[in-house]
Amino acid sequence: MTSRCRALLAFASFALASPLALAAGASAGGNAAQGKGNDYPTQGRVEYVLSCMDDNGHDFVNVYKCSCVIDRISAVLPYDDFVEQSTFAKYATLGGEGGAEFRVDRAKAQAKKFLALQADAYRACGVSKQAASVAK
Repeated sequence: MTSRCRALLAFASFALASPLALAAGASAGGNAAQGKGNDYPTQGRVEYVLSCMDDNGHDFVNVYKCSCVIDRISAVLPYDDFVEQSTFAKYATLGGEGGAEFRVDRAKAQAKKFLALQADAYRACGVSKQAASVAK
């Protein structure tokens, strides 16, 4: 992905996220505690969308589909758990000694939880390529 595309995507994400965040804040009563889905930092969301697009294509429609996926994940999983589980899932196939900690039972369980959650979100949001390979 070119730097121009990344800049455009970041701007689009910010432009879309700002009104949604204001609307969510207004509906939650202003400064009241926000829901679970609002605790992900923008940078984390953008990184996920870019990674999802790397896996599934850089079509403009995938901006929306991949944003839908991270929104569904964030509604279920707190950010710290998302970071842990997605890291275990990402590095589960890392070979050698360096990957040993990603192959212990706890890591396998966390990775399995994340991949199942992600597959459900992919199906719900219409992301087909990755959902098919994750579900196998």
